[in-house]
Amino acid sequence: MAELKAVAGRIAVGREREADQPRSLLAVFGRDQPLRLDAGVELSPFQVAYQAYGTLNAQRSNAVLICHALTGDQHVCNRHPVTGKPGWWETMVGPGKPIDTNRYYVVCPNVLGACMGTTGPASTDPRTGMPWGLDFPVITIRDMVRAQAMLLDRLGIDTLFAVAGGSMGGMQVLQWAASFPQRVFAALPIACATRHSAQNIAFHEVGRQAVMADPDWRGGRYFAEGVRPHRGLAVARMGAHITYLSDAALHRKFGRKFQDRDNPTFSFDADFEVESYLRHQGSSFVERFDANSYLYLTRAMDYFDLAADYGGMLANAFKATKTRFCVISFTSDWLFPTSESRAIVHALNAAGARVSFAEIATDKGHDAFLLDEPELFQIVAGFLDSAATARGIAKV
Repeated sequence: MAELKAVAGRIAVGREREADQPRSLLAVFGRDQPLRLDAGVELSPFQVAYQAYGTLNAQRSNAVLICHALTGDQHVCNRHPVTGKPGWWETMVGPGKPIDTNRYYVVCPNVLGACMGTTGPASTDPRTGMPWGLDFPVITIRDMVRAQAMLLDRLGIDTLFAVAGGSMGGMQVLQWAASFPQRVFAALPIACATRHSAQNIAFHEVGRQAVMADPDWRGGRYFAEGVRPHRGLAVARMGAHITYLSDAALHRKFGRKFQDRDNPTFSFDADFEVESYLRHQGSSFVERFDANSYLYLTRAMDYFDLAADYGGMLANAFKATKTRFCVISFTSDWLFPTSESRAIVHALNAAGARVSFAEIATDKGHDAFLLDEPELFQIVAGFLDSAATARGIAKV
């Protein structure tokens, strides 16, 4: 854990500043514009940090909303202001990419409850002048989407050409299509489900308990006490990251290879390459993410159950929708297996929606939607190009 201790000293310098004063575009909503949450409270004031790429056309018809996953943020295809790393979806979004910023106006907001500028537990509570911590209300995927809708209203975008995202981002896509069908022309939910399984809730609970078991968590008041639960958050990230991969991918990348040695040390050092990899994933994650935000966002995913909002009938969520859908899954994704995507497709078919479906053969696991996957790029580009033609969005 020596590496984690070294990292912990510099966590706050970049990331905590981003919680209130992000190096992003920012929409601030005052006390006269509260956000009504599913928890039954009104959040005000609040803000939404976002990035935008490309140009909105004169008809305001070419806007694409990107919804990020649990550990993502608004920095889709620009250098990250805290880590200095490239954007998380540069393979998919940018000039000449499947989501072409020469053709589309792309907006990606940091979700409600996160820590990169949109109001969340790391943000300053205006009532106290201190970070919200666990005083922040518990939020849902639907709350995230409501905040995004308010952002689009602020930007003067009445309808979206497309909404796209994977994992938790895909949940937001589905919620958008259900809550605001008249505002969504095309929807791309990737590697997701309409509700979290018991297994996924269980994995999240292990991660939350890892965070809360860290003595530096201090009941969520670690900011006030000048400490950080970096060990617990790193362990939570390590456990979650395993679920984003597949056994085949782990074997292909690491097998049972030793890390910088030929023989075991007969200790609990990182003897194996896979151990070193996971420790690196944990230590790098705590540089850019807030522990309480991790608790809130995983809980929001756990609460997501789209069918439950429509009398237990998933098809009712998409009743009479005119949105066209492209649902995508991956053969080796055991976190959100193809059966979950097929359930979405069956519900859309029952609702009479226009839907296409693709299961992509890959051993890259759940994270395949973030990686170099040519078939994914071809499918997304083809779907959006067809939809853009129907929408009357000119090619560049």
